[in-house]
Amino acid sequence: MAADDAAMAGIAPSTAPIPNQRFPPTMKISPRHRPVVRQSQWLYGILLGLWSFMPLVQSSELHVERVLGPEVDTGLYKHPSTFEVLDNGDFYAAYYGGGGEYAWNTAVYGTRRLKGETAWSEPVAIASNPFQSMGNPVLWQAPGGDVWLFFVVRFGDTWSSSRIMAKISRDRCESWSDAFPITFEEGTMVRSRPIVLQNGGYLLPIYHETGRDTEKTGADTSSLFLRLAPGSRSWKASNKVYSRLGNLQPAVVPLGGDHYMAFCRRGGDYEPGDDGYVIRTESQDGGRTWSQGVETTFPNPNAAVELIRLANGHLLFVYNHSMDDRTPLRAALSLDGGMTFPFKRDIMAGKGSYAYPTALQTPDGRIHVMFTSNDRTTICLATFEESFLLSGD
Repeated sequence: MAADDAAMAGIAPSTAPIPNQRFPPTMKISPRHRPVVRQSQWLYGILLGLWSFMPLVQSSELHVERVLGPEVDTGLYKHPSTFEVLDNGDFYAAYYGGGGEYAWNTAVYGTRRLKGETAWSEPVAIASNPFQSMGNPVLWQAPGGDVWLFFVVRFGDTWSSSRIMAKISRDRCESWSDAFPITFEEGTMVRSRPIVLQNGGYLLPIYHETGRDTEKTGADTSSLFLRLAPGSRSWKASNKVYSRLGNLQPAVVPLGGDHYMAFCRRGGDYEPGDDGYVIRTESQDGGRTWSQGVETTFPNPNAAVELIRLANGHLLFVYNHSMDDRTPLRAALSLDGGMTFPFKRDIMAGKGSYAYPTALQTPDGRIHVMFTSNDRTTICLATFEESFLLSGD
C-alpha cells in the first residue's frame, strides 16, 4: 500500500491505544449560518418547483434530482435530510424545517415516495413541541421492521444545550410512538444511522458538542457511540473520542468481527484555512472502546461526512473535498477495508453548497445519496451504480 494512500485513509499506527423565531445576538454569514432567503429567492424557488420532476444531473452513470425546495411550505430552512428505503420498497425521508438553524419554530418533517413512483408526498410534521426547537433527524429501519426516528432537541440558544430523543414506528412511518429520551447529557446530538452488531445489538454513533459560540465548537467536542444490547432497554456509552480540533458526527462501518471504523467531521470554526481534516477512529472490541482521533488527509470544511459498507464489503465515503467550502461533494470507494480510497468521483461540483450527505444501497445494488443545497433550502437525491466510481480516478 502506498504511503500517501495510507495517510489519506488515516491508518493509525499498530500501537495506537484503545482506551477504557429567535436567533443568537451575533449573526455572521458562514457555512453554519446562512442569511434568510429574500423574497426574490423565494419566488425563484417556486419557479424551480415547476421543474421539480426534472433531473439536475442526468447521465448514463449519475442521476441527481430535486426532492423538494423552497416551494414546500415548512419554512425556508430544510436541513439536514435523512432517508431510509423501507422493506416494502418505499423511500421515506425526513428533515428539520423552519425559519432557520437557530429559529424556535422548527419541526422534523417526513415525506414518502411510494415504490415505483417519482413524486414525494406533502411533508408532515412527525416531531415537534411548543417549548424546544428540533434538530438533526436520523431514520433507520431495524432488522425486525421497526423504524427508528432519532432526533435532536435543543433546549437553549446553542446546540451544546441539546439532547437526543427518539420515536418508533411499527407501520412503516404511517404513525409514530410518543417521543422518549435516548440521552440526558447536555450537548449530545446525533447525525448518522446506527448499525447492527455481531451479537444482534445496535451501535448508534453520536457526539458531544461543547462551547457557546454559534460560530465555533469547543476543542473538547467529541464523538462517542451508544450500544443497545439485545433485549436491553438502555443504551450504554463508549469512551469519548478526542482530537486536536475536536470532532463530531461520526459515521461508522463494520470491518469484520469486533473491528469497527468511523470517520468524523472535524471541529473548530468555519473560517477559511488549510488545517482541517476528517478524523478516523477504530474499535477492536465491538464498539465498547475507541481509539483517539487520528487526522486523515481527507480535507474537511467543518461539514458532515458519510461512510457506509456496501453489500460486497466495499466502503463508500462521501464528503466535501475542500477545507473551506461545501463543494465539491465527492464519493470515494475503498476495496481494502478503508486502508485506501483510490476511486473517486464528484457527485456535485461548482459554485454552491452540497452538504450533509446520507447514503444507502438498495437491494438492486444502486447507491443513493441525499444531500442539501441552495442555502439549505433544497433537498436532492443522487443515484448511481458502483461502476460510476470504479470508472473514476
